[in-house]
Amino acid sequence: MHVPPRWRGQVSQDVVISARPGGIVVARPDAAGYRTGVTVDGRRHVVAFGGLPRHDAPAARQPYLDYLSGLTGRPRPRIGVLTTATGDDPAVLNRTMAWLDGIGGEAAPLALFPMPNVADPEDFLLCCDLIFVGGGSVANMLAVWRVHGLDRIMRAAWQAGVVLAGVSAGAICWFEGGTTDSFGQDLRPYTDGLALLAGSFCPHYDSEPGRQPLFTSLIAAGALPAGLACDDGAGVHFIDDELAAVVTGLPGAGGYQIQPDGAGGFGEAALAARPLPGTDG
Repeated sequence: MHVPPRWRGQVSQDVVISARPGGIVVARPDAAGYRTGVTVDGRRHVVAFGGLPRHDAPAARQPYLDYLSGLTGRPRPRIGVLTTATGDDPAVLNRTMAWLDGIGGEAAPLALFPMPNVADPEDFLLCCDLIFVGGGSVANMLAVWRVHGLDRIMRAAWQAGVVLAGVSAGAICWFEGGTTDSFGQDLRPYTDGLALLAGSFCPHYDSEPGRQPLFTSLIAAGALPAGLACDDGAGVHFIDDELAAVVTGLPGAGGYQIQPDGAGGFGEAALAARPLPGTDG
């Protein structure tokens, strides 16, 4: 697994970041001296997708790549890729790297199995402009992340302005919880997410028959907090702590808000979706 040498031991030529215990310092020099903020707009971005086109469908995935790249504000963004949710399976990593081909930047993996492939995972992740997390077992992934301190590092990266994105398990992880097959073939609730974003999340809302009834029943019963669900092809984009947009690259794909109705049931509302440029979504 190749890590670009210029990523090691540095963040960039114009940014100094520390996420060690004791606080976060972010500085970028400009004409007036130094200002805080890494992204161009100085805000925090998370994009969580319910599902994405296959890696062998370049025309279908390009709008998603363009969207994520555009959020970084950099012509050649540095992308950190994590496939922890599948135990860093080489085949999955290869497909994920192939999926990111065409983003116009430089992608490199952070693997944690059988041991970290970089000397300093914190330095690696804080060197990124974008972190992309793949699907699999969200419960296993976050357990491993916590052993290696990545729960703290991801929060530091988010606060520093690194764009966070992911699909399925890589989408649920940013929320308080969601629905998962981490514990077996039957879907179950998961309530130990990183909680960077409030509420719960359900991916594959239209493509896996068990997702919708379980997610809505868990919210109705109070086993999961009110949350968001996305069909395959759709994603929710948060800026700072607020939902800014539902984006979609496939016709008919959408996002939904689900909340308890106070009488033991639930309410489901379709959210206005914005087609990604270059799609008919």
